[in-house]
Amino acid sequence: MGKMEVERLISKKLQLKRKAEHLKFDLMRQFDSQVLEFMDSLIEESASLEPAPVPAVFSPPLSDKERSKLRHLQGSSQGQGKQFVFRRSLLDELFEVNHIRTIYHMFIALLILFILSTLVVDFIDEGRLVLDFDLLVYVFGQFPLVVITWICMFLSVLVVPYSLFHTWASHYHESRHGTLWSLLLGALFLLYQGLGLGFLPTFVVVKNSFPPASCFIIILEQVRLMMKAHSYIRENVPKVLALAKDKSSSSPVSPLIPQLSHYIYFLFAPTLIYRDKYPRNPIIRWSYVASKLLQVLGCLFYAYYVFVRLCIPQFRSISQQLFDLRAMVLCVFNSILPGVLVLFLAFFAFLHCWLNAFAEMLRFADRMFYKDWWNSTSFANYYRTWNVVVHDWLYYYVYCDFLWMSKKRFRAAGMLLVFTMSAVVHEYILAICFGFFYPVLFCLFMCFGMMFNFILHDRRKGPIWNVIMWTALFLGQGVIICLYSQEWYAQRYCPLQEPSFLELLKPRSWSCHLQTNPAVDS
Repeated sequence: MGKMEVERLISKKLQLKRKAEHLKFDLMRQFDSQVLEFMDSLIEESASLEPAPVPAVFSPPLSDKERSKLRHLQGSSQGQGKQFVFRRSLLDELFEVNHIRTIYHMFIALLILFILSTLVVDFIDEGRLVLDFDLLVYVFGQFPLVVITWICMFLSVLVVPYSLFHTWASHYHESRHGTLWSLLLGALFLLYQGLGLGFLPTFVVVKNSFPPASCFIIILEQVRLMMKAHSYIRENVPKVLALAKDKSSSSPVSPLIPQLSHYIYFLFAPTLIYRDKYPRNPIIRWSYVASKLLQVLGCLFYAYYVFVRLCIPQFRSISQQLFDLRAMVLCVFNSILPGVLVLFLAFFAFLHCWLNAFAEMLRFADRMFYKDWWNSTSFANYYRTWNVVVHDWLYYYVYCDFLWMSKKRFRAAGMLLVFTMSAVVHEYILAICFGFFYPVLFCLFMCFGMMFNFILHDRRKGPIWNVIMWTALFLGQGVIICLYSQEWYAQRYCPLQEPSFLELLKPRSWSCHLQTNPAVDS
């Protein structure tokens, strides 16, 4: 009897302990959610506070009534949009924790091992240390022409959108045919976007056969400048239209036209949402800028060794073999590791280091270029947090504007429009830069991306859904690296003489299995 009572007492203690653990977990979760809600509301309230008016250098002084009217017009066009506040990048905060910084050190150690393995293999094969970087020299080829092309693109974006808006805003109130005036200058702006920024840089890239990295520089800058030009026009036109609707207002239109310095700052700022002013830090930490640029350079060499050690040796041989299911499965799983490393390197080099370096040089204070996408338990949350800079542009200028035009009746269609635009632009970038059309990324976006967005939605919580998200992400990276690498080598092993349009659309890797020595190694 005594033994049974002891066992019953132990069982009750264990039950009480489990209940206490569940209670502790629930309390902590409620506390975390309340703290997050409080911090979000605090940030929103601080962002909504109107800063003290700063007089423009070249603008005439305004009366109190005119200042009030101007604040009203600016608030009507920007108050419902993105709010910029003082925020650090998440990784900068996490790297202050020793446990998280150790993971960063592990990646550095892996880079050292890649370098050592390459040097040892080259020493065994060649009998000497080989320190050439032929692959980097190749992918960044024709760099002087790249610089010239970028300068022309930037100068055109600096002059054309600003001049068109300045001309339109200055004469819109005076013109008796405001609608025709708006249609004319709007058509000129769209013509510039399509021809000046859309066609001409692409023509230069294709005509001169830019190598991949040089091509990525021009095409990514092309897309970035087009998005910035659209944001500048989209944010400022409503203010002029709102002033024109107020017939009783005698306020001048000149304060509504941004200063050229504001526009130039926006073109370099790490955001795609235009504002006349952004929160600014008081000083520039040049040591921080130097460290971020060195990390970008380190990531570049890291990617070089990933391709040299993990990709090129595999795809040189597999690209000449017969295309079958077994080879495809092995290729995908062998490509997961380099695919994941390339994903991490692209995120860390661009979204963290590159954007933070420019933000620091410009004293740009809102550093939320990404969120904790690695904790996502749904693909819907992953899409929102992976690249906040692009997501904000798509959300405000595609999704929200579509809902406004449809009077908020077709939310699913708006989401589909965002996915389609993102997929088309991504595929356009890869097709131009790789020199072939192989819509792998488009299919992953539109098929699996859309499906996972609805299946793995925000109501999915718990660690298992984070595991599923990572598993799908790893497989997707393996598929992308495998298929695009196979097609890259197939295009060089099996070139077509005067191909037809249908032959250009058919992937060359499906039929290229010649047992010959490759003439091109990279």
